[in-house]
Amino acid sequence: MAEDRFPPGTRVRTFRHDPPHHTRLPRYARGKRGVVVEPEGPAELADVSARGGGHAPVEQIYAVRFDARDLWGEGEHHVVLDLWESYLEEDRTDER
Repeated sequence: MAEDRFPPGTRVRTFRHDPPHHTRLPRYARGKRGVVVEPEGPAELADVSARGGGHAPVEQIYAVRFDARDLWGEGEHHVVLDLWESYLEEDRTDER
């Protein structure tokens, strides 16, 4: 497999989208900033396989840590979500 697109420590942002089909990107985490903890390995993209549309593409999954206050506006803990690569883009903003 090719080198991971997002190595540990990479700041990322999830895509803000509301597809008309199943997605494993929770609504509360859409458009939010997080930090990659580690790659979790490749797996079929659940958005495609859940629709029963045949062969789903295989993508890298990343464990991504979010501050609770960034997700819900309060809280002093972190939430870690396993997210497919196509849900993520590198966050190059200096705001944090």
